[in-house]
Amino acid sequence: MNAKDYLKKFYGYDSFRPNQAEIIDDVIRGNDCLVLMPTGGGKSICYQIPALAMEGTAIVVSPLISLMKDQVDALKANGIPAEALNSGNDSNEDIIIRRRCLSGDLKLIYVSPEKLLSEIASLFNNLKISLFAIDEAHCISQWGHDFRPEYTQLNILHERFPHVPIMALTATADKITREDIVKQLRLNVSIEKREHVFISSFDRPNLSLKVIKESKKANKLKYIVSYIRLHPGDAGIIYCLSRKTTETIASSLRAKGIRTCYYHAGMEHAERERVQQQFKDDSIQVVCATIAFGMGIDKSNVRFVFHYNMPKSIENFYQEIGRAGRDGDPADTVLFSSLGDIVQLRKFAEESGQREINQEKLDRMIDYAESQICRRRILLNYFGEQTDHDCGHCDICENPPGRFDGTIIVQKALSALARTKQRIRYTTAIEILRGLNSSTIRRNGYDHLKTFGVGADISTEDWKEYFMQMLQLGYIEVAYNEGSLVKITPLGMDVLYGRAKATLVEISHTPADTPSSRKKDANRAFRPVEIKTQGPLPEVHLTIPYLSTSYLEDKNLFEALRELRLQLAQAQHIPPYMIFSDKVLHALAVHKPTTPEAFGEIPGIGEYKKGKYCSTFTEVIKRYR
Repeated sequence: MNAKDYLKKFYGYDSFRPNQAEIIDDVIRGNDCLVLMPTGGGKSICYQIPALAMEGTAIVVSPLISLMKDQVDALKANGIPAEALNSGNDSNEDIIIRRRCLSGDLKLIYVSPEKLLSEIASLFNNLKISLFAIDEAHCISQWGHDFRPEYTQLNILHERFPHVPIMALTATADKITREDIVKQLRLNVSIEKREHVFISSFDRPNLSLKVIKESKKANKLKYIVSYIRLHPGDAGIIYCLSRKTTETIASSLRAKGIRTCYYHAGMEHAERERVQQQFKDDSIQVVCATIAFGMGIDKSNVRFVFHYNMPKSIENFYQEIGRAGRDGDPADTVLFSSLGDIVQLRKFAEESGQREINQEKLDRMIDYAESQICRRRILLNYFGEQTDHDCGHCDICENPPGRFDGTIIVQKALSALARTKQRIRYTTAIEILRGLNSSTIRRNGYDHLKTFGVGADISTEDWKEYFMQMLQLGYIEVAYNEGSLVKITPLGMDVLYGRAKATLVEISHTPADTPSSRKKDANRAFRPVEIKTQGPLPEVHLTIPYLSTSYLEDKNLFEALRELRLQLAQAQHIPPYMIFSDKVLHALAVHKPTTPEAFGEIPGIGEYKKGKYCSTFTEVIKRYR
């Protein structure tokens, strides 16, 4: 069979998503690959189909036992032989798995980095290994947001298995982290030439993006409760900065009749497993959690993600909001921003082992929360995906600020960078533009540049704001691994040489707060939406179903199918979404297939699931027809 045959047979899809086919073809040819795809973008298929097509067993390196379990259970649900070797197994399970490996019975085996290294000389040395897939590969880099020292030892793979291709996969890696992944794993790829490097769009258009500046606990809770009541039955995650906050918010929501649990690293392992399983089984609607929760969750129907507190980096934020809407249907993300969070996160960064890196990353997160630029553009530009248009689906786009043609301002700034060969920080660039006679300017002879003093009519504070906007719009980028030097992007070059115009946001020059005005602001009531309020909803955003065909479906049939799915899942002790996603159920409720042929044509239903579930689901559909 070719790759598309495997896709149809085991996953029930007729076509690949962008880059998947090319990645699969490349690794089957025996090449190393670096794969960057957003959460929910289909990374796992990129190594699972080659594992099916190639001779031998694929070794998948994964950082969490829960993540391995989800992946293995999902593969088994599709009829694919897979297992995991980890500390959660007892000795008998390990013996059986090892025998199945040696007999060639398994197509994929999941391991932790530590387990991989301990098994190299024994089990894996006696296996026919088809490929190594390093999942969550950003963990190998000190620049990554979730650096794990045990990952750095994986650089011996090419030394011990020189002819086995290695695929590194991640959803969150900026330019510097990508380069470090390639270096650490010694991958035979070229980022510069884009050889064996596959970067999918980081855009998740089904996610709405919203930031609310609010510090009062009572106001945040009122907003959350009103949102959940407007979306009954929708599953969601509320991320909090501290363990205590998760418990407090969960208790408050339960008091409002919302099925809620909390999750953090201070809980017993068995209790964390219970909460995670209940969330996957749809037994609870909302989980209030620290960042310890989520990496092992493959739940496709999470409809909202709230950040009760600000995350410490854009990588963390992007990965966490990416747990919403994995099925492609609309989902909402809301970030509460407050000065108290910033102060706390600054303290964490100061006390961390990577002080400068973490402070830089926190600064970018703060810029995102306080910006008046399209939020999606900021996220995309952070990951090196420049775009020259706004998304129309974030709170800034829905209530745009005043803008003006800032092409000349941007050209002056970029010219200062270009004439110094892009070897300066933005603070030095401002000194050049302002014509300031500092020691740095004199020592490097920057006062002789043509751009020296061309921006003297703009204040230092305004120049800082404009540089921040240029960063967020993708005209410049900061090379943290080169002492935070500022570089011009291809999008910026287009503006510099007059091939494109630049639109900037007007800077508001309001006088400094007086004690009386601060008091007025502090007393100004935050007005969350009450359920009985008539008229427009100014705060709670009702998602537009622009990707859904739900208006065509039989709602009663959908609920009946969902109930059937739950019963089948409980009988098999697996999460409901592993049988069929909500998206498949919606399609069944729209098309109402009653024959095996029609049932198998629904996207997401492969041959294994067709044979296993066709008669049960079509019987319910026939009753409703």
